[in-house]
Amino acid sequence: MTHHDTAGGADGPPGLPPPPPLGATALPPGTYDGTVVLVTGGGTGLGKAVAAEFARLGADLVIASRKADRLRAARDELAALGGRVTTAVCDIRDADRVAEVFDAARAAYGMPGVLVNNAAANFPVPAEDMSPGAWRSVVDITLTGTFLMTREFGRRHLAAGTPGSVIDIGASYAWTGGPGFAHSAAAKAGVKSLVETLAVEWGPYGIQVNGLVPGLMPHDDMTADIRGNLDPAGSLAARQPALRVGLPRELGWAATFLASPYARFITGHTLVVDGANWQRRGLVGSRVVTVREQMGRAPFDGGAGAGQRTSASPTSPRTPPAGPPPSPCTPPGSPPT
Repeated sequence: MTHHDTAGGADGPPGLPPPPPLGATALPPGTYDGTVVLVTGGGTGLGKAVAAEFARLGADLVIASRKADRLRAARDELAALGGRVTTAVCDIRDADRVAEVFDAARAAYGMPGVLVNNAAANFPVPAEDMSPGAWRSVVDITLTGTFLMTREFGRRHLAAGTPGSVIDIGASYAWTGGPGFAHSAAAKAGVKSLVETLAVEWGPYGIQVNGLVPGLMPHDDMTADIRGNLDPAGSLAARQPALRVGLPRELGWAATFLASPYARFITGHTLVVDGANWQRRGLVGSRVVTVREQMGRAPFDGGAGAGQRTSASPTSPRTPPAGPPPSPCTPPGSPPT
């Protein structure tokens, strides 16, 4: 860890200990020998970190993303861990393309036995400024795309009479709501419900469905607005009950456990890997700062410009992201804390 990742010290409590080094595995070597693992959004960020931990344990990987250049770079990096890796360019909103990805995976290595739904989209915007297109872009990718991938996985295993494991990457605001992220929070709440529903529907057929929620785990695929909020002085770590941020490999270790033979009786559960951050409460509530204030937006006037983004003030702590929403196969950043 860098000094920005932890706030514990000699003058205060130490916080939770750091994890084992990169390259350590949470399960015995060879746990996933002969298992095909399909990871959406697997070309960068948390998706790539999860894929790496499966690769270290012997899995054959299929990583999917919309961006071929990201897939090429990730394929070479993951293959260096010793496993076989193939890639698939996809838009998870396209049911026909989803089916083609499963066909290609089967042709390359066999039917995926584990599906990790990591692809999603996210960007901050006050609800009153959110256009229908902005709402659809996030909900269609995060919720509908996850459903289409999961449905295809389930259909194939049901038809073959084989067991399988689905892991959906979620967010803690599925429980709490996410001011400034109404589209993503609603979609992630839907994903959590999908986990709980399909675990019951498909449990009799040997298919496990679980969720996995990351806390603050800085990585290369965080959206620009969230990355800009990472305090270089390390005060962000000081606001975590663990007194440190998480590392992407910690999410990967949790994923390899949930899909392993050691977790066969765990299904319909969403595991939160965030050092108890989402349960943090102060003794005295802090002053409420509206979403518009936090984003440096002018008061909403309800006029002709409603739904359009406004410029941030020079003193704003956050700048609205420029350009289109993230790729449908790009993992979301965690909302600011």
